Amino acid sequence: MTGGSCYIPNKGRKQGPMVSIPECFSESYAEARPKFCAAAAAAGGALRSWLNPKARGPNGEALFLDTARFGPADAENMLVLIAGTHGVEGHCGSGAEIAWLRMGGPARLPQDTGSLLIHAINPYGFAWSRRVTEDNVDLNRNFVDHDKAYPINAGYEEIAAAVVPQQWDDASHAATARVFDAYAQTHGAYGLQGAISSGQYTHPDGVFFGGHKPTWSNRAIRAIARTELCAARRVGVIDFHTGLGPFGHGELICAVAPSAKSFARARAWYGDEMTSPESGTSTSAVVVGVMTDAFPQELPDAEVTSVAIEYGTYAVPDVLNAVRADNWLHQKGDMSSAQGKAIKADIKERFFPSGDKWREMVWQRADQTIGWALKGLTG
Repeated sequence: MTGGSCYIPNKGRKQGPMVSIPECFSESYAEARPKFCAAAAAAGGALRSWLNPKARGPNGEALFLDTARFGPADAENMLVLIAGTHGVEGHCGSGAEIAWLRMGGPARLPQDTGSLLIHAINPYGFAWSRRVTEDNVDLNRNFVDHDKAYPINAGYEEIAAAVVPQQWDDASHAATARVFDAYAQTHGAYGLQGAISSGQYTHPDGVFFGGHKPTWSNRAIRAIARTELCAARRVGVIDFHTGLGPFGHGELICAVAPSAKSFARARAWYGDEMTSPESGTSTSAVVVGVMTDAFPQELPDAEVTSVAIEYGTYAVPDVLNAVRADNWLHQKGDMSSAQGKAIKADIKERFFPSGDKWREMVWQRADQTIGWALKGLTG
């Protein structure tokens, strides 16, 4: 992987109370990257860029994961904000990071506390409006031990042909609906959601595929953790996601086992606002191989406390249908067709709703959550 300098146009952008929150959000990766770099530079951040050598954007542009670090080099406490684990969801995380920068967040960090902003951890998915990486891998299922047997998802095996049909038309939709309805009759709606979305390692052309080796983004985030967080004693991670739950609500999801020490810390930081898939209190299915697992693995001497903010958008069936449609399009369809363009527009909307209201709700919850995390880190 390659380090490099971050492109920084438009220096001197205003910060403070005059900041427009909706303007912090971007309609594309190509817009978001320079906007993030400019905001980070204006706030005094130390910037690094990591070129993805395996992928290019839709206009042939190079794709970068960018980081911005603030605070003392030997800070004991580090706040980590991550955008774009699921690429198309990067619109949300990018906007929240830029809002925090423009609102003066780095200048208000407590003593002996730094922050690391990770922008477009999955730049391919962000640029192409896809949840997955250039390998068709769901990055939030890729952090398993690839030297061991992969988790088995028998439910996905049962309905795999319906999840990814040969055609994307009314007849295939009806056939898929019959399969899904039959599965839900036996296993319930939540069981169907879990079968589709919890992760699978048998169908590389399918959805929520966890991969058969660490992706470029997986390797990059581990290297970044070792390089930028090696001096920290306490690390608080907030990973931005979208797609599940009520419109604009930011659910705080802790994906570790309830028996883990970090789960108890997260509960102390976020209280009853925190949910747990394993405890059955979350809108998310139980998943394996989540990206935030990399931080305790790479920082064994630090106390790592991680949550994901999951912002609701549209109804779960509609969101999952958009994921399936995008997967079908890239596997079997025609990107340049009217159908292809409609599918791309739909998946972006399902994970990044248009209009100012949703974006303002994103920032309000992000600001609140960051405050709780900083209090937990320094308390």
